[in-house]
Amino acid sequence: MKYIYKFAVVLIVALLVLNAPNIIKQYYPYKYSDYIVKYSKQNNLDPLFVAAVIKTESNFNVNALSNKNAYGLMQITGDTATWSSKKMGTEDFKLSMLNDPEYNIKMGCWYLNNLDQEFNDFDLVLAAYNGGRGNVQKWLKSSNHSVDGKNLQYIPFKETDKYVKKVNVNYKIYKFLYK
Repeated sequence: MKYIYKFAVVLIVALLVLNAPNIIKQYYPYKYSDYIVKYSKQNNLDPLFVAAVIKTESNFNVNALSNKNAYGLMQITGDTATWSSKKMGTEDFKLSMLNDPEYNIKMGCWYLNNLDQEFNDFDLVLAAYNGGRGNVQKWLKSSNHSVDGKNLQYIPFKETDKYVKKVNVNYKIYKFLYK
């Protein structure tokens, strides 16, 4: 009986190890991948980077609404959405459009690309996406936060610092699982 128990344990562990990526994919889904790929490519972004942002922002909850009134998969605020929709040429924009997965991903990818054109560094893009582009611009000008005006050595918002780190970890996991 003792050998059967040991064999069963070894067999279960082996099955778990061999099936680990599939198990992990349950916690790191790649929902809406058609939209993610389409709008990532249009905006020169890695789709897996966008998936990591969505995982971090809303855990792929299309109806997510934050306490700061950020909407949908990519958690876009009303002010950012209104500004972005004008820049994108969207006519008759309504906040309810942010609950549409395709439109939310389209706008989120456009906005990430817009930030990338300004900052040209994904950590800075993430810091601006979470903490605001004006704050990142300020931090880059401050010797307390940036030595060279191009990189941040210190992010003074704890939430933003944790956010940048979390997206980067999620991005590594998505690259491991889906490349």
